[in-house]
Amino acid sequence: HERLDAWESAASGRAPIVIGTRSAIFTPLARPGLIIVDEEHDGSFKQQDGLRYHARDLAVVRAKRHGIPLLLGSATPSLESLHRARTGDYAHLRLTRRATRHAPARLELVDLKGRPRRGGLIPPVIDAIKTTLDAGHQVLVFINRRGFAPTLACHACGWMADCDHCDARMTWHRQPPMLACHHCDRRRVIPDACPDCGSADLRPLGSGTERTEESLAEAFPETPVHRIDRDSTRAKDALEKMLSEVRRGEPAVLVGTQMLAKGHHLPHVTLVVVVNADAGLYASDFRALEHSAQLLEQVAGRAGRAAHPGRVLVQTMHPDDPSLRLLAERGYDALAESLLEERRIAALPPMRFMALVRLEGPREDALTALAREIAGELREQVRSLALDLDCLGPVPAPMERRQNRYHLQIALMAERRSQLHPALEWLAHRLEAWPEARRIRWSIDVDPQTLS
Repeated sequence: HERLDAWESAASGRAPIVIGTRSAIFTPLARPGLIIVDEEHDGSFKQQDGLRYHARDLAVVRAKRHGIPLLLGSATPSLESLHRARTGDYAHLRLTRRATRHAPARLELVDLKGRPRRGGLIPPVIDAIKTTLDAGHQVLVFINRRGFAPTLACHACGWMADCDHCDARMTWHRQPPMLACHHCDRRRVIPDACPDCGSADLRPLGSGTERTEESLAEAFPETPVHRIDRDSTRAKDALEKMLSEVRRGEPAVLVGTQMLAKGHHLPHVTLVVVVNADAGLYASDFRALEHSAQLLEQVAGRAGRAAHPGRVLVQTMHPDDPSLRLLAERGYDALAESLLEERRIAALPPMRFMALVRLEGPREDALTALAREIAGELREQVRSLALDLDCLGPVPAPMERRQNRYHLQIALMAERRSQLHPALEWLAHRLEAWPEARRIRWSIDVDPQTLS
């Protein structure tokens, strides 16, 4: 009823301002005058299943049809939007200073190599946390892994707790105690001994939010440590209660995932620690570095938002990585320019348009045979229609097996979007009419935001 009331209020004009998540782009407006997309780079604007759409791109279309202004806001704009600004499609307006007088905190890279860790944190970083707390300020520790440890390993034979249904490791959780797969939600009891060799020497490998929280609570027993992730905020109002306590301003440590990176105003946080910045540096997805840089900048933006300047410490095994150094020394804008040049050389979006055909099925051999057949027919169709596009694949998805189903992909890329339309229209009709295709799941994703 609340949603219906909101729609009727907007359609009748009783509500002059409509605020909503991605589906709000479909809201009828009596007198449309301005559309604002805040944090336009955020991946959550893309609907990943069912009716696939990108709310930001629909906002562009809707603003154009209504003949009204569109404002895309972001401290870390997507490369698509930056490219359109460079080509003159968008006007690029820059905010050169923060609402507070302090300059944004720069990233300081901290080398992890050869140093002992406690809950994922090395001694100089723990010292910096102590100094900040002693000064009466607050600390945010960012770690994008839930659970106690990314996995459980046998120190005798090297066994690791793999998920039976996915090409992934199971995460060790302390509260409640279990091994859980964050991809298919499969859960297992923590074994007393190694299933392969029988050794009882099972140890956590790496750190998650629970382990970092525990280590910080031991290091600073007099200071409240708040863990903010999907597990700790399941209860109603749990997140708001924690944030209300933090906003009182007393010394505290916040340990959290990307839930903490977005939008929260934490005026008493003057130190931000990123436990490990390396996840996105060498990932298989060509957008991974862009998304990681955006997340790092968003996290860094939590520091020094009020009277005191902020500091951001970024732990990494690769402090000499050129992209990471560029981000730390010259900021997101410089890295984005470098990434746009890389995309131009590699002929990747946003320099070209992309569509991804995803195929999944329970039998790897049958799925592979069908995918090869459909890709062959698709290439023939591209040739017969004289379309100027590339057809790549089929290839395994970055995680080939998930929920006991195998995943393959076929990518289509073209310099003009109009070249994709006839190929995708033929493909959709072919798959809908093909009896063999009924044994699998398939989808067509135009402008995919992730390859996973």
